[in-house]
Amino acid sequence: MTTIAETPAATSDLAGLLAQHRDGCALEAPFYTSRDVFDADISAVFARCWIFVATEAEIREPGDFVTLDIGRYSVIVVRGDDGQVRALHNVCRHRGSRVLTDASGSVGNIVCGYHQWTYDTDGKLLHAGSQAPSFDPNCFGLKRIHARSVGGLVFVCLAEEPPEDFEDMVQRVTPYITPHQLERTKVAAQEDLIETGNWKLVMENNRECYHCENGHPELVCTFFPTWGYSDLDQIPERLLPAHARYLRSQAELERACRERDMPYAEIEEISGRVSAFRIQREPLDGAGESYTRDGSSASRKLLADFDTPRLGRMSLHHQPNSWFHLLADHAVTFTVLPLAPDRTLVRTTWLVHEDAVEGVDYDLATLTDVWHQTNAQDGIFVSRAQAGVSSPAYEPGPYAPNEYQVAGFVTWYLERMTEALTR
Repeated sequence: MTTIAETPAATSDLAGLLAQHRDGCALEAPFYTSRDVFDADISAVFARCWIFVATEAEIREPGDFVTLDIGRYSVIVVRGDDGQVRALHNVCRHRGSRVLTDASGSVGNIVCGYHQWTYDTDGKLLHAGSQAPSFDPNCFGLKRIHARSVGGLVFVCLAEEPPEDFEDMVQRVTPYITPHQLERTKVAAQEDLIETGNWKLVMENNRECYHCENGHPELVCTFFPTWGYSDLDQIPERLLPAHARYLRSQAELERACRERDMPYAEIEEISGRVSAFRIQREPLDGAGESYTRDGSSASRKLLADFDTPRLGRMSLHHQPNSWFHLLADHAVTFTVLPLAPDRTLVRTTWLVHEDAVEGVDYDLATLTDVWHQTNAQDGIFVSRAQAGVSSPAYEPGPYAPNEYQVAGFVTWYLERMTEALTR
């Protein structure tokens, strides 16, 4: 496994960048533009942390799989014949060929197209023709990757020893996720967007709504534009009516959650730990039911056994690469995967109840409208930010008070890079 320590020049440069950073300000330009830093990000962050990669709804049946690239790693996520979700390195144990080349599909066995080495869905080698008598197939199964489903959300960790605090996070977020019964959902739509920006800019953009009021007209029909303000005195006067609506809606939502024994309180630990996260159930504006232009439900068939569509949004943010919105009528998941210093894959997946029928229970365009528009807008903002940090004139500026979660993400990132340098 590649580590920062194997590239002395990059290590020296990174140490200097870490020492140069000023608290409360954006990162220095090389953190967003340097190939050496990008490679260090893969090694120190994406190869060591738990990464969200898929939903169980994408691999509903035995043999169903998805493949994805995490830096130089290629990963297979597959449902085994025993129904369990597993992750495997997509590298044949013969001469290293990629085994599965499709982004998704279904297999009986996993067969390498080069020399037909054949593996079970648990990675066990079943067939390798023309080998020496001493050949032991038990020594040549596909290498396994740590995998864990959390209420229907599949995470993997490439490290030999995954961060121990992930289990603590799982125990605390599971009660928020479980009521939505994501195991009983199906994929209504999935959209891949390549944003022309560094993955950290993508995550930073997601962690603040400073830009929402003027940047996301569809989203703020239901997403309160005061999100991120921790002090009432900081809220601009023009947004006070929206904040008053938020407080009324929050009180109503909390009553509904208590009646249904559903957790709603904020848990926010976005730095100071490896498996950093934020989770909370919060109200929606408008009709208060879903992410649509008027806030009404996008699907008549509600998830799980919900008796009302007005349950706000259960939002989870997990570092380094994902966020989720679980509503009464559908769920939306977001996966961020770095492709290059200035290119990032953002994958959005919309889930509906497994029995929901398109054209009867939901209209696909209505279901995907808000986040389709919001993602496109964010893609523009990220590309502009990437262009800006690439300029010789760029100098890191200070975070506003309502960007405290961006500051928390940057703190967490710097913790990971500093930790990597000490190993």
